[in-house]
Amino acid sequence: MQNRIQLIFIILFISLSVQAQFAIRKQVAMPKPPDSTDIAHYSQKKGWLATSKIVGMNMGLWAFDRYVLEAEFAYINIHTIKKNLKKGFVWDNDQMGTNMFLHPYHGSLYFNSARSNGYNFWESGAFAFGGSAMWELFLENEYPSINDIVATPIGGLALGEVLYRASDLVLDDRLTGADRFGREFSGFLIAPTRGLSRIISGDAWRKRPTSGKQFGVPDVSVEIAAGVRALEFKEPILDKGVGAAIDINIEYGDRFSSENEKPYDYFTFKSNLNIHSSQPILSQLNIVGRLFVTDLVETEKDFLSLGFYQHFDYYDSDTISKTSGKIPYKFCTPASMGLGFIYKSNRTKRFSFDAFLHTNLVLLGGSLSDHYVVDMRNYNLASGFSSKIGFNTAYKDKFSISGNYEVYRMFTWKGYPQDIDWSTIDVHEFNYQGDRSQAILHAISLRADLKLRKQLYLSSIFYNYTRDTNYRYFDNVFSQTYESRLMLTYKL
Repeated sequence: MQNRIQLIFIILFISLSVQAQFAIRKQVAMPKPPDSTDIAHYSQKKGWLATSKIVGMNMGLWAFDRYVLEAEFAYINIHTIKKNLKKGFVWDNDQMGTNMFLHPYHGSLYFNSARSNGYNFWESGAFAFGGSAMWELFLENEYPSINDIVATPIGGLALGEVLYRASDLVLDDRLTGADRFGREFSGFLIAPTRGLSRIISGDAWRKRPTSGKQFGVPDVSVEIAAGVRALEFKEPILDKGVGAAIDINIEYGDRFSSENEKPYDYFTFKSNLNIHSSQPILSQLNIVGRLFVTDLVETEKDFLSLGFYQHFDYYDSDTISKTSGKIPYKFCTPASMGLGFIYKSNRTKRFSFDAFLHTNLVLLGGSLSDHYVVDMRNYNLASGFSSKIGFNTAYKDKFSISGNYEVYRMFTWKGYPQDIDWSTIDVHEFNYQGDRSQAILHAISLRADLKLRKQLYLSSIFYNYTRDTNYRYFDNVFSQTYESRLMLTYKL
């Protein structure tokens, strides 16, 4: 229950800053470069402050778990620490929302403790790793988790930088009074540890002649959509349900820039939120952040760039109804990186066309299991690779069609023995990734947007999810899910 409440709270604030690559894009404001005075002021490294915040946050969370919630895992002493150090890291059995979303979010708090104290993207990632290691080794009486020490700092890089830049959009050191308070409060909600740094240093109320924005005014586009979502799943009988949906999408930076920018000068962040009795609030979260880019072709007619990108993908569902009682889909990749191409055609004036291709190494992922149900986990932990390909085409700003195809190949290497006695296992000692298996996952989407008036569009979106899991000790399983959304979309 605690995790569910925390998940709902976090989603409400993260959904203020989420996105996808747009076919029809409208700028929120004209881009402006950052002021060198602002960069110099906020680039002073304060290592002790960053470290003390991470240690204090960990100790505060542990104290809450131990003395308020009286959680069993929080009863620690010198013997539990010695046991953890002696045993080493194992695979844990927490639910996907905890392992693959909340842990990366906690990583973002570690990350922004350093990011807001003068450290760059990569240096802040090292602080996130340190914060995660401290928690795993010393502040739980359960064995340290392999998947957590991967998902927390690497997923924290993605969520942390997105939230740091999102908070930068609202802060303005030139203001005073109620407007200043509102912006500081909003920035605190988006990136709490950055907000805390500003309070400690006094920057939260200190008036300066410049805005304090570390990234100036970036090229940002936002769209907010609301409508109806229909979900269908057939295995072996048809199970379907209808609910309300909200999509909030942001594209940050110039996707066609060929300059060697800083990490995440361009990123996309997309969320699908649901008001559907049986479904999780967050059904989809995708981050694609550019770490490095170089141009391959740049002419009057064509543009092609090659970049290195970080990916964070999260897809979740639950049983639609009692008709089938089965979960349609569940998969994620909180730690994934690879190469990506972006192409743009400038051959016509009325029609626009661009496309992308990514191929990635998945360091850590998860996929729904038909057999593994241990404690709170009903999915297999895995690694492997993925590919993504998509396109956008538009007629002026009147009409557009977008398509996206993602495929994931996930391998669960460390599976439990075939003849295991499930009645005798200890969930905290059960050190396996899941079923010995390999899974091929497909996520296909097709979207059409029709302009109704000014910035208002009618959007129709179709999704298809398939899973083909090849088990070593069980029959293979193939499942397919369809989803459609009819939305009214407002492009800011």
